[in-house]
Amino acid sequence: LGFVGMAIFGGTLPATRIAVSAIDPLALTSLRTAIAGVCSLALVIVLRRPFPPRALWFQLAVASLCVAILFPFLMALAVQTVDASHSGVVMGALPIATAFVAVLITHERPKPLFWIASLAGAALVVAFALRQGGGALSSGDLLLFAAIAASAIGYAFSGRLTARMPGWEVISWALVIALPVSLPAAVIALPADVEHIALRPWLALLYVALFSQWIGFFAWNAGMAMGGIARVSQMQLLQPFVTFALAATFAGETITPQTLLFAAAVVVTVAISTRTRSRPQPVPEA
Repeated sequence: LGFVGMAIFGGTLPATRIAVSAIDPLALTSLRTAIAGVCSLALVIVLRRPFPPRALWFQLAVASLCVAILFPFLMALAVQTVDASHSGVVMGALPIATAFVAVLITHERPKPLFWIASLAGAALVVAFALRQGGGALSSGDLLLFAAIAASAIGYAFSGRLTARMPGWEVISWALVIALPVSLPAAVIALPADVEHIALRPWLALLYVALFSQWIGFFAWNAGMAMGGIARVSQMQLLQPFVTFALAATFAGETITPQTLLFAAAVVVTVAISTRTRSRPQPVPEA
């Protein structure tokens, strides 16, 4: 399930880059979150799901702020200046960030080998990003690192909430909570020249709204609930290479032999880390 969620998220960067070619980052973020929020609201109403207990509101609010607002906005800003392939490499640092946050907010205690493999994987993706950038990080890279921080916090809180409710319900309520912000923002930020925007950016918007922002979390959150946040988050070390493939297919970006060798090295670290089980402790009720 973690792999399925990761594969869906792998299309986020190429789709976002296509979308921001015609829709500015603020409008894109507002629209994707509002569309996903309306779908989420319809789902919880149809299934007659009760509103979450008050004890969970803070965690839902944090997850909502991070995964529904900050992460998509920072990422959309970043891909205006860096391509999807480069962004995919930098975002490869997300698994270790998520695991680190998970250790801070939960009682997961991964074994030393887990950390060794995770740090090796993170070092590989950062080294590749620096190599591609000539040894320097651009403003786009800094925005991506900020997006990583926001996403890691959001993923970790979402994963913790799955101990209390199904994963699909966690992301759905997080998006519903964001509606009072996302809906007015979508109306205000809607591009004035809507009729002149081509079909391709609209399709990209629908992908990031329905799949990246909503459906992907159904599988992702369920996977974290079953396998542990720190352990399952390591699946995202593979995400840059899903992004590469989609960027090459839909954006014409080139995959070099260096990228393929790098992919093989990261897959090794993923294989090691996912075989190293975490030692979760009971999650407190409040």
